[in-house]
Amino acid sequence: MRISALAALILMSSASAALPAHAQASLSERVDGIDQKVQPQSFRDLSKRLMPAVVNISTSQTIAPDGMPTFPEGSPMERFNEFFGRDEEGFRREGSLGSGFVISPDGIIITNNHVIENADEIDINFSNGRVLKAELIGRDSDTDLAVLKVESSTPLPFVDLADSDKAEVGDWVIAIGNPFGFGGSVSAGIISARNRDLNAGRSDDFIQTDAAINRGNSGGPLFNLGGEVVGVNTAIISPTGGSVGIGFSVPANLVKRISDQLIKEGRVRRAWLGVNVQDADETLVRAYKATGKGGVIITRITDDGPAANSDMEVGDLVLRFDGQTVTSVRELTRLISDTEIGRTVPIALVRDGKARTVNVTLGELEDDDTTEELNAALDAPASSNDLGAELTSLDDDVRRRYGIPNDVDGVAVTTVSARGRSFGKLRRGDVVMEVNFERVSTVSDTISKVETAMTTPHQPLLLRVKRRGEAGWFDQFISIDLTNS
Repeated sequence: MRISALAALILMSSASAALPAHAQASLSERVDGIDQKVQPQSFRDLSKRLMPAVVNISTSQTIAPDGMPTFPEGSPMERFNEFFGRDEEGFRREGSLGSGFVISPDGIIITNNHVIENADEIDINFSNGRVLKAELIGRDSDTDLAVLKVESSTPLPFVDLADSDKAEVGDWVIAIGNPFGFGGSVSAGIISARNRDLNAGRSDDFIQTDAAINRGNSGGPLFNLGGEVVGVNTAIISPTGGSVGIGFSVPANLVKRISDQLIKEGRVRRAWLGVNVQDADETLVRAYKATGKGGVIITRITDDGPAANSDMEVGDLVLRFDGQTVTSVRELTRLISDTEIGRTVPIALVRDGKARTVNVTLGELEDDDTTEELNAALDAPASSNDLGAELTSLDDDVRRRYGIPNDVDGVAVTTVSARGRSFGKLRRGDVVMEVNFERVSTVSDTISKVETAMTTPHQPLLLRVKRRGEAGWFDQFISIDLTNS
């Protein structure tokens, strides 16, 4: 989700609203800025001090001919070349606008990657009217951050990054940027929430704010009252295309870590465990005879990856990583990304109902190795067994029908009852390989193990299945509550 354009621009007049009486206090000045523990009656002084370090960014790129005709010189239609923005060779140029901010007097600038992506030229416009050409130092698409550099004969005004871990919901913040090309615009609000996940990348950990953010604010700073950058404005959620009070900023601590790597190496290096995982809810955790609200289950281990060179196995329930509790895939991904490459970390897990610790030396991530599931609709008649799913042995005909590899053993799911226990859990074409950690190879063996499991009260059934996804076959772990009909 990126900041989208408004369908229409409505001009409205408004009066400045005064803060509630209990929120008003006089400013307390200090050497390095404004004390953020007091509430200003106005953001005037803070805005004046910060604006010189906030820049407007304009980019342009050359687009190759796209099949549209280019009219020859002297032709009555020649004037339409300029109308379509094309030169005599059929090329045209496109531009974009965004925001950024200077973090050092020698001209290092932070912005969003999507502001400068594919740009041939990047111009930095300062609040005093000065324009400088920028060089791209490095960019990271996962966090949508980019670092630029401008050359200046004199030191540039700059701002510092805050410790964003100290930012709390309810703190006052102001955003300064270039919305819709209106440079030097200031909006104020509060931090509405922390740790938001927009499914935009493996490092999602956004700060949510109600300070107005619109198209052109991308890459601009979100300041605390101490004049420090608490986040980089990156995205909004909006049914109208304009600000509705739900904006998102990349936290400053993540910005600092990513920008430091981009400045030093021109790219971001991330640690890699070499596994695919799925979330484990409380029911799945209980099926593993463990305790807790969640965890993650290893569904695939990459050949020759760090996990493959350790004692980890597919099916392991991971509960702690390097001493920190893991309750979700998102959390584990962020912990791995924040860990130093080459470091050996302890991973606490449960296997076959028994707790153990495995040490893994993390490698370096090179390729995005995510696996997307194939979402198939299930609509089938009732089934007579306790699973509510029809099963069949794996013969040549079944393997051909569902594309099941020869090295996959178990029983195939042919239909799933909409009224059965497995509805929404199993899918047509799944191969059930284990029931409660025990291998199965025949339908009768599978049903027998399910019936045995039903004699254990309040203990969910755990199935290990092979499932076909867009990237191939992978392991999936499913818990089924046998107490429900």
